[in-house]
Amino acid sequence: MQEKIAQLIASLKSCRYITDDELATTLVLMEVLGRPILIEGEAGVGKTAIAAALACARDTQLIRLQCYEGIDASSAVYEWNYTQQLLWIKICEQRDESVHESDIYDQRFLLERPLLKSIRQDKAPVLLIDEVDRADEAFEAFLLEVLSDFSITIPELGTLEARSIPHVVLTSNGTRELSDALRRRCLFHYVPFPPFDKELAILAAHLPEVDLKLLMQITKFVQTVRDWDIRKRPGVAETIDWARALCSFDVSLLVDNPDIVRTTLSCLLKTTEDHRFVSEQDVAALMAKSA
Repeated sequence: MQEKIAQLIASLKSCRYITDDELATTLVLMEVLGRPILIEGEAGVGKTAIAAALACARDTQLIRLQCYEGIDASSAVYEWNYTQQLLWIKICEQRDESVHESDIYDQRFLLERPLLKSIRQDKAPVLLIDEVDRADEAFEAFLLEVLSDFSITIPELGTLEARSIPHVVLTSNGTRELSDALRRRCLFHYVPFPPFDKELAILAAHLPEVDLKLLMQITKFVQTVRDWDIRKRPGVAETIDWARALCSFDVSLLVDNPDIVRTTLSCLLKTTEDHRFVSEQDVAALMAKSA
């Protein structure tokens, strides 16, 4: 087991995702036990990136189901292509051919949505059910049914069994309390904002060409901003975007480029309130402290 964990950590790193033993162990157990994994954490900590990195590490397809309020089975599982069905009926009529129900409800007219698509792959994909807390309780119950046996019944075709069992990753931002039934079905991992060393390693993995000293300054700066009383703390993706923006201006030291630092803070701060708050802070002192 320890060897599998070490191999996964190395594979994820090669896919530019830096993880720790706890998350890697949970991901390995997800595969060994055949259980979904529920990942919670604030927006911007890299929950979705875990699924993408796992798909990269396993050299398989990533299939994403984005949840939202009002999502239903037709959006998540399948729909019939009514336009093509009607066109087929018209063609048959022009040919003076009889139209059978089995011809209309044929798999060639079936539009696969993420849940159905994920169980019809020859190689097990990673199925990302993103922001499951945005869906309502009825859809959550439906998900439980699908995840229990990985088969889907289509009235016109019968029950379609899984060709392979997908690696299921569910994410939640905590906007709604999930049911105990769903939590019991899943393994669990909470993703906090990364500490300094981990965020620095993430930046180095994504921007290996950038001087380590500048990456350290950027990481210190962002970590301090997260501690401020702002509405939306910048996530890891924002840190990477800001680092790339600074590099595009050929910045080598934050303290030597105060104007560029201030004008590029739009990469980190995403609300009017946060911009106003940060503008009142001593950004120059923060840059000096980050040096």
